[in-house]
Amino acid sequence: MSRLVALDPGRSKCGLVLIDSELNRVLAGKVVPPEAVMAWVEHWHEQHNLDQIIVGDGTSNAQWVQDFIGFANVRSVNEHGTTLRARDRYWALWPAKGWQRLLPTGLRLPPTELDAIAALVMAEDHLKQRCSWPGPPPNFSLRTWPEP
Repeated sequence: MSRLVALDPGRSKCGLVLIDSELNRVLAGKVVPPEAVMAWVEHWHEQHNLDQIIVGDGTSNAQWVQDFIGFANVRSVNEHGTTLRARDRYWALWPAKGWQRLLPTGLRLPPTELDAIAALVMAEDHLKQRCSWPGPPPNFSLRTWPEP
């Protein structure tokens, strides 16, 4: 199996997704502070033997690319517009229910951080395919981020 990690880097929080790129399926997603990123990548590498890591070309990109050398094939990708696209992607994966269905899509705000969804958007652009994210919507909260 081929495993890919995508990172949407940021100063205060980063989005991470682990994807099975043969099945085009998200295996895990996290929103974590920058200091927790390496622990999660190391954990996923131990568990799944990563093949590739893609890093958004924005905040601290060069440092992240350097840090990941040795884990897997590392590649920098365009992250322009992914945060805005992540909102639409969230609603495509988990359609609105109840009264929120009545709101225009542009007025709906997902009830969670979107950084991991932005990482997913970058991964999907890189893979040139949409990925499934089985299960309920993730509940990302920096206040309760777990250690790997």
